[in-house]
Amino acid sequence: MLVVVGTAIVGPQGLLAQERAFPPEVAGMWEVPGGRVEPGETDEEAVVRECMEELGVTVKVGERVGADIPLREDLVLRVYAAQLIDGEPTAREHRTLRWLAAAELSTVTWLPADEALLPDLRALLA
Repeated sequence: MLVVVGTAIVGPQGLLAQERAFPPEVAGMWEVPGGRVEPGETDEEAVVRECMEELGVTVKVGERVGADIPLREDLVLRVYAAQLIDGEPTAREHRTLRWLAAAELSTVTWLPADEALLPDLRALLA
């Protein structure tokens, strides 16, 4: 089973979300930061690497958030809570970033897999 990790970075301003710039079919939709777990890498190592690549930040990985979300037969999304340790998040591969309070989570159009986790993400912000 292949794994894509997502990162629920929660700070005083809320949950960090990023707007996709590509591919065209999902451009303009929102997601939590993350990406594929590389061979020989743990989920937690992938979270740290992806946050550095996508946002330019160092994070401390916390607990799992919600259940695995099937993306296709051989691929799941697995989300982890994380705390910013160093750096200011910058949109390196995405259109823009936003901090969303719990009440604002439904104001953006999420990718379907991330949308399935909204109840769990709201709980993190409570």
